[in-house]
Amino acid sequence: MFEKINSDLVQAMKNGDKFTLSVLRMLKSALQLEKINNKKEMTDEVVMAVIKKQVKQRNDSCEEYLKLGKTEVADDLKKEIAILSAYLPEEASIEEITRVVDEAFNTLNPTSMKDMGSLMKFVTSKLSNVDNAKVSNLIKERLVK
Repeated sequence: MFEKINSDLVQAMKNGDKFTLSVLRMLKSALQLEKINNKKEMTDEVVMAVIKKQVKQRNDSCEEYLKLGKTEVADDLKKEIAILSAYLPEEASIEEITRVVDEAFNTLNPTSMKDMGSLMKFVTSKLSNVDNAKVSNLIKERLVK
């Protein structure tokens, strides 16, 4: 995956696509920082974790800019998110998440919010690419009932 990002960076440079080039350079910097700070080899899992973190940061920033009425900046962030998301596997659908949450409730029989951690662990072990916030919200809705 790291090699694909590098080759896409070179391709963006050749094509003169400054926006994509900028996003991929930021990503490469984040990957190198992760490698240096944690002395980790650049496996696909590490690369995906860094990309997910970058996407989450941009999503959070996008929400803040929209609240402030700065739609132009938010639009740029959405474009960056689209570029970065292309390197991630497709996220689990809400139907898949709901199915696994149902399975978790049937298996673990939770009684209170104290069981939140075990439920989250169960669901995230079953689904590889899932938004933890969505999972958390679904579980909280079910526990409150």
